[in-house]
Formats: sequence, structure tokens, C-alpha cells
Amino acid sequence: MLIRREAETDAGVIRAITAAAFARPGAPGHAAPEVRLVDELRESRAWIPALSLVATRPDGEVTGHVLCTRGHVSDVPVLALGPLTVRPDRQRAGVGSALMHAVLGAGDALGEPLVVLLGDPGYYGRFGFRLGRDYQITPPVAAWQPHFQVRPLTAYRPSVRGAFRYAEPFDRT
Repeated sequence: MLIRREAETDAGVIRAITAAAFARPGAPGHAAPEVRLVDELRESRAWIPALSLVATRPDGEVTGHVLCTRGHVSDVPVLALGPLTVRPDRQRAGVGSALMHAVLGAGDALGEPLVVLLGDPGYYGRFGFRLGRDYQITPPVAAWQPHFQVRPLTAYRPSVRGAFRYAEPFDRT
């Protein structure tokens, strides 16, 4: 597998993979909100092209996607990760892990202080994520606390704490 930056020609396949990965059983014909979210993030000021990555097979077929966009803790710029998507027939084959390691490494190389996400602590804990409260960083919605996680990067400073806010497109999802 190869991890590379998203190219302009990847947008359609990323939509398809995102729709398949977040399909809601029993809701045929209804696109997953994550599909619209990725499109809106791509068009927003929060978009960071260097942090929209795809996983490809040796033949070039895209099998997964991850992105980080600009978020803020108080007034400090940080990264918001998500969504992370893997084509259903390639899940549990290491694609998601490879994408996570790549995007965390890329964010670190860019000098970002930390990455925030909403997700399963059992899954994301293996990548060094811990609950936001451990860093005194709070989610925009208090009910998200059990799934709101932070991963410090090399440029992290303990003084970065307070309320986190996502880019505007997240408010509509």
C-alpha cells in the first residue's frame, strides 16, 4: 500500500468510499453526512491540502482516506482529524492504521501542536490519543466528552488548553 496526498482526481472516489464506510443500514438513498462534510471542508478555509491523504493499492486504486483540517483550542490553531474512511472490503487490513500513522507524522512534520478527534477510545488509544480532559481541552458539546480525544505532537505545549472548536462545516453535520 502507498499513502499519498489527495489529488484533484480523487474527490469522486473519496466520496464513494466515505459513503460506503458510513452507510446507514435501512436508509437507502440517503447519503451519509460525512460525505457532505468532506466536500464542505475541502471548500473551506480550514482545508489543509498536505493533510488530506489517500491509501492506494499497488495498482493505484484508492482504498482509504483521512484528513485533518484547522481547528482551534482557545485561539491556538490545532488539527481536527476526521473523517477516517476505509473501503468496507479493505477494513481490518491495516489501511486505517497506515493512514493514521501517516497523517500524524505529516502533522508533526508541519509543526502542529496536537490533533483532536471524536471516536472510539479503544481504537484511537493505540495511536496515542487520550481523552481531552487529560489535557484540559474540552469538546464543543459536553456530551461528546467520552469520545473526545487529543494526541499531542512534538510542538505541543501544556499551556494549550481550553475549549476546542471545529471548522464551520462540522457545525452543520
